[in-house]
Amino acid sequence: MDVADPPESPDAPAGSPAGILKVGYAFRESKALLSAAELGVFTALAGGAAPFDELATRIGIAPRGARDFFDALVALRLLDRDSAGRYHNTPETAHYLVRGKESYIGAELEFFNAQLYRRWNALTAALRTGRPPETAGAEGHYADRYADPGAALSFARAMTSATLPVATVLTAKFPWADYATFADIGSAQGCLPVTIAAAHRHLTGIGFDLPPLHAVFDAYVQEHDLSGRVRFHPGDFLCDPLPRAEVLVLGRVLHNWDFATKAMLLQKAYEALPPGGAIIVYERLIDDERRFNATALLSSLNMLLMTAGGFDFSSADCIGWMHDAGFRNMRAEPITTDQTMIVGMK
Repeated sequence: MDVADPPESPDAPAGSPAGILKVGYAFRESKALLSAAELGVFTALAGGAAPFDELATRIGIAPRGARDFFDALVALRLLDRDSAGRYHNTPETAHYLVRGKESYIGAELEFFNAQLYRRWNALTAALRTGRPPETAGAEGHYADRYADPGAALSFARAMTSATLPVATVLTAKFPWADYATFADIGSAQGCLPVTIAAAHRHLTGIGFDLPPLHAVFDAYVQEHDLSGRVRFHPGDFLCDPLPRAEVLVLGRVLHNWDFATKAMLLQKAYEALPPGGAIIVYERLIDDERRFNATALLSSLNMLLMTAGGFDFSSADCIGWMHDAGFRNMRAEPITTDQTMIVGMK
């Protein structure tokens, strides 16, 4: 049932509880979007507007709740409704949430819906124990996921959705003209090396990841006609050396691991680079005061729920670790609204 604002009383503090309740109810807005992505609402409207009954039939939901569901999406500015009562995508959902488009980010939302949403129900228990809700440690986390080819492809597509906005900006933000080779560590489907290589024809790139992703990576590279310049390098960065290249990218990798593993990966990156080589680390960085960036702090709590020891960190933290590994001339620069890259030189 809904909770109304409590009545004012003479000794009540000034202000309104509306902000508190908005945060408390935020799960409903989130779930409406995630269910819409799972059901393919936005893809169903890619061919044109539809009244609620036709749209409900297209996506396979019952009449009860359909109108409220679609109108809630209108109120959340995820759909529009015209004067004839027909629903259609907004410019943003038409661009980002229609399956099959290169700009599609819905795979990440589908992953949130299938994997993360239920895990967050265990946050209280995880805070009490300091452990994720499942007993599997971080060491087996990715190997277990990739054992199922279907799950591996689904996760890789989710990582492509998450990486594409960063990769698009990174092609312009970094001085790629100064280098000839690069490697993406933890490349999943290969979105980052494909995007960079497509924009800079002089570059050759490597995607480094666990062997089960080899076929997924090769298929994605072939789709973009880059097999001659982008190749897969199978390996496990926990026990294998990193591939040698002039630029190494660790994008949303370090936050998955405890401090000792973070330091080990940065040291491996330093050893793999030639003199004058560069490392790019990008993450959802916590602000140095740990006061303002709720997205990054909540991302760190997600690591509590997903891994044995992972945590997010600030730019000051990362720059200090990179300095300890031997890097110099570190600089931090925002690349999207929620992600920042830190560049260091050997």
